[in-house]
Amino acid sequence: MKRKVAGAKWKIGSGLLGLALFSNLVHAEEINRPDLPPSAQIDNALSNHLLVRNAINELKIERTNQRKWNSGNYEFNLRAGTGQRSVASSGEKLREWDVGLERPLRLLNKVGIDEDIGVASVARAEYALGDARHEAGRTLLQMWFAWQREQVQVTLWQQQADILKQQAQLVEKRVKAGDAPKLELNLAQAAAAQASVPLHQAQLRAQLARNDLQRQFPAIQLPEKLPPATPQSIERDLAFWKERVLEHNHELGVAREQSRVQQLLAQRSRADRLPDPTVGVSYAKEASGSEKVMGVYVSVPLSFGLRSATAEGVAQQAAIAADQETFSKHRIEGDIYAIHTQAVSSYNTWQQAHEAAQAIRSNAELIAKAYTLGENSLSDSLTARRFALESSLVENLAQLDANEARYRLLLDAHQLWALDNDTNEHHANHY
Repeated sequence: MKRKVAGAKWKIGSGLLGLALFSNLVHAEEINRPDLPPSAQIDNALSNHLLVRNAINELKIERTNQRKWNSGNYEFNLRAGTGQRSVASSGEKLREWDVGLERPLRLLNKVGIDEDIGVASVARAEYALGDARHEAGRTLLQMWFAWQREQVQVTLWQQQADILKQQAQLVEKRVKAGDAPKLELNLAQAAAAQASVPLHQAQLRAQLARNDLQRQFPAIQLPEKLPPATPQSIERDLAFWKERVLEHNHELGVAREQSRVQQLLAQRSRADRLPDPTVGVSYAKEASGSEKVMGVYVSVPLSFGLRSATAEGVAQQAAIAADQETFSKHRIEGDIYAIHTQAVSSYNTWQQAHEAAQAIRSNAELIAKAYTLGENSLSDSLTARRFALESSLVENLAQLDANEARYRLLLDAHQLWALDNDTNEHHANHY
């Protein structure tokens, strides 16, 4: 008894340890990706997306269809009839009746094929569920960074408006002190007023992006401000990412299982060239019950070209599905190349934009100080300030592009969010 208790305690302790390790792993991932929503929100958002919910229902339908494939579509048929026999020589009328029970029987090779079709159809639906979750993840990632881009522009334009307002106040003091002409004050006030226009436009776009994201993914809670995330380079080469993406690609899995289903349907259609027999038993009473007849019968349908033509048509559909699988693989390989190239290029672009923005901002600060000391014109200071804003905007957008491209590559390789079939099974069983 003590051993059982000790074993139970060890299992509970190991389970808690595993849960703690998993929680620490999730927490570490969220720390490494501060510019993404928490994992719990992402999982909830993807699970409740319309594409995923529809795919879950499709999986349930295919599981029901699997039971139909296993049982077959044949049923018992009960027939009964009655009649009256008239004997001409005697004028006697005799009541007669008969009853029969029959059922078509699937040949054994067809039973095995039908079971395989059911299994392949469920596998196709499971891959479709994973693909739906993947597509929902891509949509979430795209909308999340679209909102971030608008937020970045709001922040930069707000900073620009504040700086220009402060500069206008400084010019006003200089004008009152007689150190600057009134024309400079008009120019500074006009620049400050003009900065409010793109600020309001950016705020509108940010609000629209926020509304779109929250409408499709209400589980995602948008923070007021996100900590900046420094882009990371793509360490592995194209061959590595190609292998990873193809290994876990749900779309390719759907095409592969669809091709298998069509091949099995073609095999089933070829097997159908040999019709299934119908076996029945009958019982009849004739001559008002003086004669009793019991028998067994077999009937086989005779086809004159219909079954062969049907088999040829299904075989052509199987060939189309096989070609579609090949086409899907080639297209996915092209997408992998494009996504990997974009991720590498976006990181290099951000590095160049970052270095250029630092130099331009430093130059703008020097020109602003020179204007404060009366060593430069206001026009030069405003021009430098505008260049600094543009370079900061380019830098921040390049930073978001680099992060989004890298996350997209990780998402397709199943290294970002939970998209595996095991997770899909868990969600499907809880709906």
